[in-house]
Amino acid sequence: MLKRFIPLLILAVGGAAFVYLKMTAPAPVEVTAQERSWRVTSMPVELSSHRPVLPLYGSVVAPDLITVTAPLAARVAMRPVQDGQRVAEGELLVALDDADVQPPLTQARAEVADLEAQVESEQIGYANDQQALKREQAILDNAQRRLERARSLASRNLLSQSELDDARDGEGQARLTVTNRQRLLDEHPTRLKRLEAQLARARASLEAVMRDAARSRVMAPFDGVVTRIEAAPGDRVASGAALLSIYPVTGLELRARVPNRYQDEILTALREGRPLRAREPERDLVLRLERLAGESDPAGTEAILSIATESGLVRPGSILAVLLELPPAADTLAVPYSTLYGNDTLYLINDDDRLERLSVTVLGETVPGETVMGETVMGGTLMPAGERWLLVRSPALATGQRVVTTHLPNAVDGLRVDDGSVATVSGEEPRS
Repeated sequence: MLKRFIPLLILAVGGAAFVYLKMTAPAPVEVTAQERSWRVTSMPVELSSHRPVLPLYGSVVAPDLITVTAPLAARVAMRPVQDGQRVAEGELLVALDDADVQPPLTQARAEVADLEAQVESEQIGYANDQQALKREQAILDNAQRRLERARSLASRNLLSQSELDDARDGEGQARLTVTNRQRLLDEHPTRLKRLEAQLARARASLEAVMRDAARSRVMAPFDGVVTRIEAAPGDRVASGAALLSIYPVTGLELRARVPNRYQDEILTALREGRPLRAREPERDLVLRLERLAGESDPAGTEAILSIATESGLVRPGSILAVLLELPPAADTLAVPYSTLYGNDTLYLINDDDRLERLSVTVLGETVPGETVMGETVMGGTLMPAGERWLLVRSPALATGQRVVTTHLPNAVDGLRVDDGSVATVSGEEPRS
């Protein structure tokens, strides 16, 4: 009988234990759905005056490059310089053979001397003709008196006809001689002018030959670099043939095309006398914008920049990538490229840690650096590896706001974010 009640007792004890455990169990925690937040970095908005920079790509040219040509056909006697050699002012560049230079010079001098002698001879002949004319005029007067006496005697039948004819012929011959002498005297100014013209032409030719002879030895007109050598010692060159070129070590220029959208801004700065600089970071070259080219095309206008310092790092024909500083823009913000969405959008973080879409105007690029009198200038501490930032402007931007610098592929207005750290302009790693 007792064995029959033992299973029932076990079931009763187990049921009581189950009821006790259920009554004393803790209440389950209610599970609620939580909104996900995206971890981002941001930077504070600090509006100030920045200089936009315009990347330019151009070629280095030497506007004062001189090409030395042969003044006359001759053989090259000396050429002591080599391509790429730097020379000082007054140093010999090339010399032609004197054996080819002297004969034309001697001939030109002889022609001048010959014509000078002809002019002197003409002057002496003119003086002699004047004296001869006086004598011949006296002879003509005597012949006229004899003719008059012969006519008087012939009218009284005291002189034969043949003697009268002889007197008449004598008077005619004397008159002809005087006429010829007078013609020579009248033609003297014409002959003299012709000889003087020939003499002037000969003297001009002599000066040209002397100039060519002087140019047969070419000296460096300035401190420069030799290039484009076309002839070697012993070569026979024609008149006007190029021998070599030389350009000064200073005065090199960079010609780079500027888009038309920046042309008015640059011209205004140039007219107002505001200097615009450019820098080539790799070689640490400083350039100065001098002017814009006189002609333009739909792609833009060439800007002409002078290299401010003498440097052997660049040569004509080199291609340089420079950053041109444009006039400063007030109330602007420099942001990394990762900040911009599309062409004109960035996101702010509001007080509820949510994104707020903001449209901005992109003014170009800039280089974060030192600030002088509220204006960011080129140089100073750059982003890692000299990274360039974008320069933006918007009336809705205000100092103290936070701009997201992390580029989120799913960024939308109102998205919750976790701004765990603030990105600084020096590129510091975010703090965890």
